Amino acid sequence: MPSTQPPLSTILPPLICGTATFNNLYNTDVSSLPTNAIVAHALALGVTAFDTSPYYGPSETLLGTALAASHYPRTSYQIITKVGRIAESEFDYSPEWIRYSIQRSLQRLRTSYLDVVYCHDVEFVTPSEVLTAVKELRRIRDVEGTIKYIGISGYPVPLLCELAEMVLRETGEGLDAVMSYANFTLQNEGLKAGLERLKGAGVACVPNASPLGMGLLRSKGVPVGGKGDFHPAPKELRGRVAEAARWIEGKGEKLEVVSIRWGLDNWAREGAMVGGVGGIGVSVMGVSNLEELDETMRVWSSVLDGLPVPGREVAEDKREWSLEMRKDVDKLAQGVWEILEEWKDYAWPSPDEGYVNIRVAKGIFDDIAPLSVVKVDLSKASRL
Repeated sequence: MPSTQPPLSTILPPLICGTATFNNLYNTDVSSLPTNAIVAHALALGVTAFDTSPYYGPSETLLGTALAASHYPRTSYQIITKVGRIAESEFDYSPEWIRYSIQRSLQRLRTSYLDVVYCHDVEFVTPSEVLTAVKELRRIRDVEGTIKYIGISGYPVPLLCELAEMVLRETGEGLDAVMSYANFTLQNEGLKAGLERLKGAGVACVPNASPLGMGLLRSKGVPVGGKGDFHPAPKELRGRVAEAARWIEGKGEKLEVVSIRWGLDNWAREGAMVGGVGGIGVSVMGVSNLEELDETMRVWSSVLDGLPVPGREVAEDKREWSLEMRKDVDKLAQGVWEILEEWKDYAWPSPDEGYVNIRVAKGIFDDIAPLSVVKVDLSKASRL
């Protein structure tokens, strides 16, 4: 039966702290990150939702430790995680793995329930596997009560639309959320084209993750962490972005600052039709230190100053400054698009040609460890 809970759009905040950065994919030494301090500071600044995944290495454990150390009540924040993706080329959407993954996430995150659970990177499995996973997650929601809302995440926007429509058609219930990443940025606005279809498929919220394109839109280039250069952007696109960064620097700005401002401001408005609380498009931003968090929140506060947010009073001078900043950033965006030329709105293939799910290829379906032996190693969790 369809959920009788309030729509996710009425409870999901429009800015979510992403914790994929709590991993050596983006950083060379995750144990040195001030994860407790980042989470505590985010909560103090009014950030009340955190996105993670078992695929993000120690992220779930570090986030669970940080939330516990913050002493904020569980009801004051939302935890969003994922299921299905195990490794770079290993996926398991079976009901058995879904159940195991949920129980493991509950342990790692030190909570009795999860606010939102996504099927992670759905383009790497078949539509039937996605449907099976969604049904199992809904069974857990309805029978066990350890999940509140359910969605799918991935990269290719047309496929996300097709899968959302399939779920509605086959189950009579729309997904609570569909999240894509790097698809509404200064480089690529592809997510906007899917909004009408997703809304028509009954999707309540469409969060836009990674307005910096997984670090592509930075003046110093893509991040290179402990696992090396993982970014899928081709060298030609990277070259154009580097040229744009130099051009913007000549204007007295940094590419990442302009990109964050443009992404947050435009998605707050473009994504409003499938947005969160206050009718504001939902963005997911990851940070690796307190300085990045403060900069993001400074920009976000300024963005809100220029929006008609219910219940938020803004001084006239702040509102005017925000609107002027929007005009300035839009002018810089036009210059970036001229440099990008044919690489504007380019989307890299996902998955790559020749991809094989090694879990299926090797017939691995029975190696689920009993939860009694799943241990949460807190020894490397950073402290306040």
